[in-house]
Order: sequence, then structure tokens, then C-alpha cells
Amino acid sequence: MTQINDEYKAITHEKRLLPLSQMAAGLSGEVVEIRGGHGLARRLEAMGIRQGRRITKISSAFFRGPITFRADQTVMAIGFGMARRILVEVDIPA
Repeated sequence: MTQINDEYKAITHEKRLLPLSQMAAGLSGEVVEIRGGHGLARRLEAMGIRQGRRITKISSAFFRGPITFRADQTVMAIGFGMARRILVEVDIPA
């Protein structure tokens, strides 16, 4: 029984990891990884986006337009290309 529970936890954990670009508006989560080069990581770091930071997606535009999100009390917008490289562990609403 323990093995089945461990496998279930692993499967649900994988499903909760999403790029910021694929999150639905209103969902929150914690940044777990930035999949990009040194330049992208530095640019996001300058905006305050790093591993462990909690963010909430506000909206996204049609056809790969800008993604708007909140980190603490600050609202920011980034392009689709940057947003798809930010991996977020999403809080699943109960």
C-alpha cells in the first residue's frame, strides 16, 4: 500500500509543476526552476523572480502575448517566451 501511495504522490507532484505561461489566471505557486541561460536568470533576478518566490498569475494575452502576474504586492508583465521558462509548483485549489 505504501508503494502505491508513493507512486500517487510522485504523479500528482509532476502534474502540479507548470510553466508560468500554462498556468490559469488566479492560480498561485512557488517558482522552483528557471529554465534558461545566465542572461535570462539575471534579468528575472533583477525583477525579483527567483527560486522560492511565490507568484500569482493575473492574466495572459491571446496568441502568446504578455503574461501578467503578481509577486508580493508588485504586478509585473513579461513576454510569453520568458514565462514559459519559469517553472512553478502550483497550489491546487481544494
